[in-house]
Amino acid sequence: MTTTDQPLALGIIGAGIMGERLIGAIHGASDSPVRVAALWDPSPEALARVGAAFPAVPQVADSDAVVAASACVYVASPPASHLGYARAALAAGRTVFCEKPLAIDLADARAFVAEAGAAGAVNFPFASSPGVAALERWIAEGAVGTPRRLSIAVAFARWPRPWQADAARWLDARAEGGFTREVVSHFLFLARRLCGPLDGLAGTVSFPEPGRSERAIDVTLRAGGIPVTLTGRVGGVAEDDHNTWTLEGDAGAIRLRDWAIAERRAPDGTFTPAPDALPNAEVRPIALRRQLAGVVRMTRGEPHHLATLAEALAVQEAVEGILAL
Repeated sequence: MTTTDQPLALGIIGAGIMGERLIGAIHGASDSPVRVAALWDPSPEALARVGAAFPAVPQVADSDAVVAASACVYVASPPASHLGYARAALAAGRTVFCEKPLAIDLADARAFVAEAGAAGAVNFPFASSPGVAALERWIAEGAVGTPRRLSIAVAFARWPRPWQADAARWLDARAEGGFTREVVSHFLFLARRLCGPLDGLAGTVSFPEPGRSERAIDVTLRAGGIPVTLTGRVGGVAEDDHNTWTLEGDAGAIRLRDWAIAERRAPDGTFTPAPDALPNAEVRPIALRRQLAGVVRMTRGEPHHLATLAEALAVQEAVEGILAL
């Protein structure tokens, strides 16, 4: 095989939920275009957990060793540390695939995007989602017509969600955490990708518990000129994580429900799933493997479908604007 036929050497900084999910997507495919070249996390417990599940993944002594072993570095650490690791990777001539948000400081995020150019992308899996592909197809076929309004609603029984308990220290703190950064950002990315630039923010955000993240948002904005209503709540619902992204137009309405399920509104007002719709637990590894294919193209300097650094920055600008209301 030629060099470009070899699996891409991907280094991973961060052995939390996202790092482990990406490793699972890589190891769950016999023909993955990516191999895990190195894994590091400052937590021995996190490394031991992932090592027990994936004993073939090479663990290294520090982040510098991850960079040295890799062609691309996946930064899946808490947000405050993202840019330090990303800049080290870029300085060594590597590309970067980063979790969102890029940073906890907008000025630093802006500077990084200006520095990095096309040598990085951000992990917004909606870029590779089968459900989103169905929405795009329906829009192209005229199911919506002229868009009139977009509504985004997220709700959680508690925050952080149960599977995030180990990361509660930062996920429920004002500086790095909260559901607007962690969850709403994905739906704002989708709004920007399918409808257009985000602007016109107004509304309210509630921080009822000192030092902890938001518990409610009620926001209006525009996406490509389309009016958007955005609501988010912690408490008052039974579901750990329920969300809808609904685009209405003069010809009909479509939505994405619970991260993965594309639905069209029937004449009686009910929403009907696409025939091939799958729940998020089944869609997630499919989308992540498609994301990895994009990482390979990005690292080779080829066109890709991943969220660009500029797109991610635009989403972060909107998210931080909401949290400052």
